[in-house]
Amino acid sequence: MEIIHVSAECYPVAKAGGLGDVVGALPRYQNQLGHIAKVVMPMYNTKFLYNNQWELVHKGGANLGYWWFEYTVIKEITNVLGFDLYLIDIGGLLDREKVYGYDDDTERFTAFQIAVVDWIAKWNHEPDVIHVHDHHAALIPFMMQNCVGFRNLADIPSVITIHNAQYQGWLGWDKSHYIPEWDQWKWGQLEWNNMINPLASGIKCAWKVTTVSWSYMEELKYMSNGLEALFEYEKGKCSGILNGIDTVVWDPETDKYIDDHYKALDVKRGKTASKEKLCETFELDPEKPLFVFIGRLVGEKAADLLPQVIGDSFYHIGRKMNFLILGSGDPYVESQLEILKAYSAGDYNVFVGYNEALSHLMYAGADFILMPSRVEPCGLNQMYAMRYGTVPIVRKTGGLKDTVIDYGDPDGYGITHLYASVGDITQGIFRGLELYEDKKRLKDVRKTMMKLDFSWDNSAQQYINLYSTLH
Repeated sequence: MEIIHVSAECYPVAKAGGLGDVVGALPRYQNQLGHIAKVVMPMYNTKFLYNNQWELVHKGGANLGYWWFEYTVIKEITNVLGFDLYLIDIGGLLDREKVYGYDDDTERFTAFQIAVVDWIAKWNHEPDVIHVHDHHAALIPFMMQNCVGFRNLADIPSVITIHNAQYQGWLGWDKSHYIPEWDQWKWGQLEWNNMINPLASGIKCAWKVTTVSWSYMEELKYMSNGLEALFEYEKGKCSGILNGIDTVVWDPETDKYIDDHYKALDVKRGKTASKEKLCETFELDPEKPLFVFIGRLVGEKAADLLPQVIGDSFYHIGRKMNFLILGSGDPYVESQLEILKAYSAGDYNVFVGYNEALSHLMYAGADFILMPSRVEPCGLNQMYAMRYGTVPIVRKTGGLKDTVIDYGDPDGYGITHLYASVGDITQGIFRGLELYEDKKRLKDVRKTMMKLDFSWDNSAQQYINLYSTLH
């Protein structure tokens, strides 16, 4: 079957979070299962654009309200990602360096979606499934069914995957004219809480709704930033499919970003070598266990608690461990983490920013990774970490709950805690120190983790099974 994925992100083209990782991997695995999966995304001004070869496949035009815009569709011609990649270029609107964060993001992504649907409506064949991701593409199911110019798409099944329900793309009714001519009787399929809510519209209009873990699907019924009643109402067409990880990119035996490769049998040697490089670079003590945090420094990830967690750990437990933080986000959190460096005695450091190579080295060299998230739909970092023999210390929520079993429980291999609180996280660190001192137990935990299969193979097949129910 032919599947069209529509997304704002796709690694390595452009990535701001886990959405990019998923869309960069899932289509390739679906192709390996014998299907034809393609990705359509905006054409940002990125290195990937200039480092690869493209061909023009379509030129068109459409209206965003009263503004007529022209768009161009280009295709990457070498299949470098393992699937067909199409970029939508709308001059002056999409061709920017960042994915998000502009005042006109509403206009940017609405125009992108209009261009996608306008282009597909002109094909001389129909794809089997249109699979949209998050609110940036969530108006597409509505437009396929209700826009006058796109009615030839109404019978094509659509699926929406929600990677993070906190962001919904709200816009006022004064911008309803942005959407191409549509059946005004169907306004209820756009509306939620007196606004146009693209994510809510996608949930209402898509044939199937998925989220990126089983537990997150259940959590959305009572914690989804205002959509709780909608998830309860639409639960019959909702399901959770756990994300996988790209086991080619994330493999300690072949990882191009690390020099000292290893497998489960020699994990101690490999991790020690990478740890020594990290400690040399960031002036840390390689004899101490290394706790890391990798990710966005935002409230969802409970990153605002990290400065106090680190301070309290040193005060109550003693300076028996190293901390290394990699990430960016809330300027206040960034500044507090930078200030902590002044009190470091060779056991704490932070790198503010995004650095793919450093993240790989940290997964390889760290002993523990902290993931105390308030919200974590799936989480990929804990899966990356476990593949590298790094023990996750996680809050039991969303996908973290589905993928990490506490080492104190039968067949367990990680460290879990109930609350995103300073006390719970610090207790998790203390338990990590206990595990680190028990060399045999640590060796067994690492061995168990590295055998776990979090590849995309199973998840990709689950999506194919879901699509098959739509025909």
